[in-house]
Amino acid sequence: MKQRIRTALKVLANPKKWTGSPGRPYLPGHEETDVGLPVTPLFTVERLNESIRRTRDRFLNIQNEKGYWVFDLEADATIPSEYILLQRFLGHEIPGDLKLRFANYLRNRQLQNGGWPLYFEGEGNISASIKAYFALKQLGDSPDAPHMVRARAFVLEQGGAAEANVFTRIMLSLFGQIPWETTPAMPIEIMLLPQWFFFHLNKISYWSRTVIVPLLILYAKRPVCRLKPEESIAELFVSPVHELQHLDRFVPGSFFKNCFLILDRVLKKVDPMMPRVLRKKGLRLAETWTRERMKGEGGIGAIFPAMANAVMALKVLGYSDDHPDVARGIQAIEDLLVTHGDESYCQPCLSPIWDTCLSLSAVLEGGLTANHEAVQGAVDWLFKQLILVPGDWVYRAPDLTPAGWAFQFENTFYPDVDDTPMVLMALLRAGALDEEKYREKIAKAVKWVIGMQSSDGGWGAFDIDNNYLYLNEIPFADHGALLDPGTSDLTGRCIELLAMLGYRSDFPPIHRALDFLQREQEDCGAWFGRWGVNYIYGTWSVLKGLGCLGENPSQPYIRRAVQWLKSCQNSDNGWGETCYSYTDPRLAGKGKSTPSQTAWALLGLMAAGEVKSAAVQRGVHYLINRQDKQGKWDEQLYTGTGFPSVFYLRYHGYGQFFPLWALGEYRRLRMEKMTIQEEVTLKYPVDLSQPA
Repeated sequence: MKQRIRTALKVLANPKKWTGSPGRPYLPGHEETDVGLPVTPLFTVERLNESIRRTRDRFLNIQNEKGYWVFDLEADATIPSEYILLQRFLGHEIPGDLKLRFANYLRNRQLQNGGWPLYFEGEGNISASIKAYFALKQLGDSPDAPHMVRARAFVLEQGGAAEANVFTRIMLSLFGQIPWETTPAMPIEIMLLPQWFFFHLNKISYWSRTVIVPLLILYAKRPVCRLKPEESIAELFVSPVHELQHLDRFVPGSFFKNCFLILDRVLKKVDPMMPRVLRKKGLRLAETWTRERMKGEGGIGAIFPAMANAVMALKVLGYSDDHPDVARGIQAIEDLLVTHGDESYCQPCLSPIWDTCLSLSAVLEGGLTANHEAVQGAVDWLFKQLILVPGDWVYRAPDLTPAGWAFQFENTFYPDVDDTPMVLMALLRAGALDEEKYREKIAKAVKWVIGMQSSDGGWGAFDIDNNYLYLNEIPFADHGALLDPGTSDLTGRCIELLAMLGYRSDFPPIHRALDFLQREQEDCGAWFGRWGVNYIYGTWSVLKGLGCLGENPSQPYIRRAVQWLKSCQNSDNGWGETCYSYTDPRLAGKGKSTPSQTAWALLGLMAAGEVKSAAVQRGVHYLINRQDKQGKWDEQLYTGTGFPSVFYLRYHGYGQFFPLWALGEYRRLRMEKMTIQEEVTLKYPVDLSQPA
């Protein structure tokens, strides 16, 4: 396919008739170059139109009256378990009916081998299993119940509770199940370190920062919530608890890790000798830092672990439940609860801005016009969420004018370079750039995105050059996700945004980004997906950006990506990838088909000019056939990523808006129309010299 011509004329050519009339099947193979694929009737134009209409109508029905869309965001058993344990620590009684629903949720997700997985159809994880067992005990489940016996056997087979990860050990320390000395050293004096020091809070990611600072307070105070003997989980330990000391082990050949382990043990020895004046100053700074970020309704960082730690920290410092900061923090946590039937769980956070911008792009590509009231409602709501005050990111960009979007309802300190480009592209699709009242805000947000590019040419999610990789070796960082370096998926997304605004490969930020992506491409042709599972997600994001940029799809590196995607298609015509691909790259692109991953593959292939390929026809067939009569797709498998190999997410909206988006773009391209994105893409770069 020749390099696509951008929408210089800003008008559609006269649409040509579809191959085949409505109600007649399109036969792949009539215009195919792929060989070895069956030539069979797959779907009719009529069925495609009906599929799009059903889903689009459903989106109109579930839109909030304020203009946004929000879907449930589900993690594993860990977050609900931590919610239950938090209430126990705070001395709050969970209502009986809620207790029952939480217990049902946890029991229903236990595996036959007794453990709890990190995602649907995953293997048992020892830390998640310890927390679920502990939580069920607090809810009143007898340790002699069959499911508890199986859980206990699973944990003991894994080496017992002493083998848990750091976050679980901290939780066990809070309840007196293990000594505080078994957790990594977290001296409050960290708050006093200069920015040039090898460790500083500004050198780690936003999520780590908001979790760690309240933890520093807890570590300094070392509170213990005393449990009744029957509430204890001593039975999960292989060795006597009082004998536990150094649970972090030296690793042969790992220089940095072993150095940090030595430092950890030194810090624990000198901790009692720290000057009281430094400790008090550190506590004051940590308290102030935490409270400043608890002022909004969304809670500190708008993520559950940080919210829970912050509430506990303030309580330990003597704040009452009715103190405004504590009360807001508790309410933010309660707002995360979800009930479906006889089950309840706690979400890790809320995702309204992310869900809204993706839903908006989907319904627009699916046929809604920019002047539709649902579109205008979403546009107005999104602009109201624009953050125009500085956040933690100013550490690396003190002169950059703030203008970005967060993920949640309110997270003022932490707009991100995932949501902001995706929001902007949705707004461009909706024609917001043509409205004078929005142009300055769009210009500011675009300049903010450009200003957040890292020196290696990539974009991270929340900070610039947050790539001090040695810090992932400290004992606290056993999850391996302390940092926020540039990633291929976000970089592809930023290229896509700039391309929509008329910038091309000679624009310096894009030029640097292209170099970054070529360095990051895997040998197989795929790109790693940091924020979605996994290589399919990353490859879609990059191909979408390259396609919008107008890069010639015949280039070898693009053809490698296309061929890799095609090679991953399953026999049922869909695409899927297991979360295991994060720990075993040999599983890249392999797994049960899902609607969201199929949609990503389709969007990536179509961006590379493959709309008429057999792979795309088969993928469209998969989506149409998997849709129910209400316009929904069932997707239980997890396709979202929190921390690779550690924490995964089931976005309940992913299996809804991405298929609609893919089907909408396919319909327009097969009719030889432009996509809505192509219609609004500018011929010449937009003027960003708006008044600051």
